Amino acid sequence: MPPRVRSPAPAPDERAGGTAIVLAHGFTGSADKPAVRRAAGVFRRHAAVITFSFRGHGRSGGRSTLGDREVLDLASAVEWARALGHARVVTVGFSMGGSVVLRHAAVHGGRTDARPAARTDARSPGRADARTDARDARTDAVAAVSAPARWYYRGTAPMRRLHWVVTRPVGRLVGRYGLRTRIHDRDWDPVPLSPVESVPLIAPTPLLIVHGDRDPYFPLDHPRMLAAAAAARSGGSGPSAELWLERGMGHAENAADEDLLTRLAAWLVAPPAP
Repeated sequence: MPPRVRSPAPAPDERAGGTAIVLAHGFTGSADKPAVRRAAGVFRRHAAVITFSFRGHGRSGGRSTLGDREVLDLASAVEWARALGHARVVTVGFSMGGSVVLRHAAVHGGRTDARPAARTDARSPGRADARTDARDARTDAVAAVSAPARWYYRGTAPMRRLHWVVTRPVGRLVGRYGLRTRIHDRDWDPVPLSPVESVPLIAPTPLLIVHGDRDPYFPLDHPRMLAAAAAARSGGSGPSAELWLERGMGHAENAADEDLLTRLAAWLVAPPAP
């Protein structure tokens, strides 16, 4: 079963063919969660919005692969936005969704000649990289909020608890019945391209990295590592990521206040020129 996609009705002043924002939620989230609906409501004041539930989350079918094959779900949502007539489609992701939008942008960015370089994790059937020729899945700008930079991070108590939920049979039962999230029981094979490995492949697509200085899951070395990877790619002569470190902010969509969501929407609708 494909991911569940919701397309809100157009605003009265929306022009056909304008920008659509595709919103990728975090782990254990869904299109129906209040924090996702709140974010979509703020974004809706600036552009059309597509929300969806990743596989294994909410009312979507399948099982979560913790950001691996979820890139395919995001690509489908972007294609749906373009099928509705939007010439410009941008992506914003929170936490796990942040890692997904980064990996998606590495494969489906604006520069088609960069896509073959992103085929690192195309060694297994069904990987997102198998769709590098799907031009309708390209993103025109990408924002990652509270995203991890690297896989298997266990440096904080919340991440150690999350690893318990993901790796233990009892933990997966907790995920299924307590968190409404069905988690795949197989290890990654092969390990997908990490967010920090993906970032250098995104240019010249505009990239925004947002992170709170009170994030209990991922400390500030994660967004700084992502921004450094983008800067190293540019070599000081090309586009690099814009980094916002938000004072007092916690983790992901639950911690994003209206002011931040408004600024995010404004950036997505009119990001700096590459």
